[in-house]
Amino acid sequence: MKMITSPRLLVISLLLATLPANADNIGCVTTAWKLIGANHKVCVEAFSDPKVSGVTCHVSQARTGGVSGTLGLAQDPSQFSLACRQTGPIILPAKFPKEGTIFTEDTSILFKETRVVRMWDETNRTLVYLAISRKLIEGAPANSISTVPVMTWGGKP
Repeated sequence: MKMITSPRLLVISLLLATLPANADNIGCVTTAWKLIGANHKVCVEAFSDPKVSGVTCHVSQARTGGVSGTLGLAQDPSQFSLACRQTGPIILPAKFPKEGTIFTEDTSILFKETRVVRMWDETNRTLVYLAISRKLIEGAPANSISTVPVMTWGGKP
């Protein structure tokens, strides 16, 4: 069987491989009932750090309902929370970047997203995860932080 490869396909494959993690939907809780369209809610998603095995993060985000929310035209509020934990042995790559985006999710049709950035605190051997809104709200972006100390797991370094 002859394999067909193209430069365009190679570039697309490389871009997809470098995208931040995709999240799994854990569930949603209704916060306000809407007569027409989806209810307002808070949803929880889970994702693993794509470059550090053994770390799982959970992010909760407010979702706008109503007709505009149902049609995907609403701007979700910049209200979220982040928790990251060690869920297995942590293995840091040999060439570990000091900072990198590991998760992004659009929260409006234009220019607004929630982004999670991983930072490495080498002095304290701690992974720092910072969730931010990419839209300024009253002069400062909404943010949330979670830290994961790199420790042994089940007697393994």
